[in-house]
Amino acid sequence: GEAVVTGLMTAAERGTPFILFAASGGARMQEGMFSLMQMPRTTVAVQHLRAARKPYLVVLTNPTTGGVTASYAMLGDVHIAEPGALIGFAGPRVIEQTVREKLPEGFQRAEYLKAHGMVDMVVHRLEMRATLARLCRLLTNAPVPAPEPSSEEPLPVEDAAELPNEEGDAAPAAAA
Repeated sequence: GEAVVTGLMTAAERGTPFILFAASGGARMQEGMFSLMQMPRTTVAVQHLRAARKPYLVVLTNPTTGGVTASYAMLGDVHIAEPGALIGFAGPRVIEQTVREKLPEGFQRAEYLKAHGMVDMVVHRLEMRATLARLCRLLTNAPVPAPEPSSEEPLPVEDAAELPNEEGDAAPAAAA
């Protein structure tokens, strides 16, 4: 909890977006009240970031369960889940035992939660960096960075005609 609070407060002070990667199986029972006290503290810190009008992006990894889902993990401006991630307060087995019903297939998994409006995007870890950078640019109105200069020389026009087209076939040579 302390690291999350410090990170959120620092982002608010510096005027930067805050990206949180949530990964939790819930509070450990031996932490007791100390663990529970972190929930309102982190929620207040999220409000400080909001007051600074800076984006709060949350990446939900597998698993993200327990108290974090009742506090800071579900307060983001944008929620991104990794494919197949288990996300929820209590696990499916506990819920089934409580409600005495069988849960729908994929319940509490990233794809189910996206289909039901609980997360905004499901993004594979390999695409996460580019997705987060794009969201930060969009949400802060930052300019798009200039492309890095290419070390390759441009192809002469006659050589470019030999490049494959979108279907993968070589383009027909121009008639001379």
